[in-house]
Amino acid sequence: MLMVIFSPLAIDIFLPALPTMANDLATTLTTMQWSISIFLLSMGIGQLFTGPLADKYGRKPVALFGVAIYGLAALFSVYANTIELHLLARLGQGFGTCAIVVAAFSIVRDKFDPIQSGIMYSYLNGVICCIPALAPILGGWLSQAYGWHSNFIFMLGYAVIAGILIFCLLKESNRANNKEQINPFAISRYRSIIVNSAFQFHSALVMLSMAVIIAYVSSSPAWLMVNLELTQNDFIFWFSLNAIINIIACVTAPKVLIKYGASRTITTGMITLVSGGVMMLVLQTWQTAFTFMFPVMFSSIGFSLVMGTCAGQALAPFGDKAGTASALLGFIQMSGSAVIVGLVQLLLITLSEQIALLMLSILPLLVIWLMPGAKKVICP
Repeated sequence: MLMVIFSPLAIDIFLPALPTMANDLATTLTTMQWSISIFLLSMGIGQLFTGPLADKYGRKPVALFGVAIYGLAALFSVYANTIELHLLARLGQGFGTCAIVVAAFSIVRDKFDPIQSGIMYSYLNGVICCIPALAPILGGWLSQAYGWHSNFIFMLGYAVIAGILIFCLLKESNRANNKEQINPFAISRYRSIIVNSAFQFHSALVMLSMAVIIAYVSSSPAWLMVNLELTQNDFIFWFSLNAIINIIACVTAPKVLIKYGASRTITTGMITLVSGGVMMLVLQTWQTAFTFMFPVMFSSIGFSLVMGTCAGQALAPFGDKAGTASALLGFIQMSGSAVIVGLVQLLLITLSEQIALLMLSILPLLVIWLMPGAKKVICP
């Protein structure tokens, strides 16, 4: 749980300060949003390297290496006085984060079967979702009291404390006897994963679901605080309210998974996401915080049902390659969704239409999922 917090903390704590940061770094708010996109992009690409290394050298060493890079990048951000230096620091922080996240998810796969893994991933997603509820409140207070630099000082402090706890308490879970013979960067390790139909479907669904969240997180500060002229406190209220709904949904998702199974859970999640897209289109005529946030909050329920369950299903067929599979899933989830969001943002449509489009992109996968006999092919 300490390990999965690194990622949302690096995304959410400084969101209320984005307009101030843009002003201090002499850039536009649109350019400032790249701080999030470049972090996610590097976090995804880096997993292609850290995943195989976690299989060869173990989860704990890779996690500690990631913590060190994360902390140094946060320190670099404190002293970055241009947008270029800030984005460079965020690039490094994304690479450090990916190592920590890959190690965390690989540990779950080491210890649990597919259904249990889905339950554990849902609980971890619940922890992850706590951060968007709490981090903006903390970040807003830190920014107002000590300036936006204090957000990155807090990240550095968290890295030091969590790194010490991981070093002292985390036990290595990768007990494979053939670690010495593993070639961590052999293309064949990825090929055997990517051709798996279960991995293909569930990783694609995870990627599209993540794209909805990235589009919302990266654009909502500008949309709510600039376009709709909400105050920083109003933004924190709506952002935190959505996060609370996410927490409740993530805590409930494992119970739904246990009671109804993976198939029904995924079906319900996809239908909910698509329904959120329809709502967003219907309500976009009214330019208010509620009409924008209600479809987002509704889709958060679908996101919570899909993410943990699909992660467990995608990694289920793989044993000694859990780190590599987790890395490939993370790459598709983070980098793939970041690229999709970037392309959608180039379209000459409003933010609400962009998010609606991403929600409705789940529809083709839902059609495939509901086709007779399809689940026998794409379920592990």
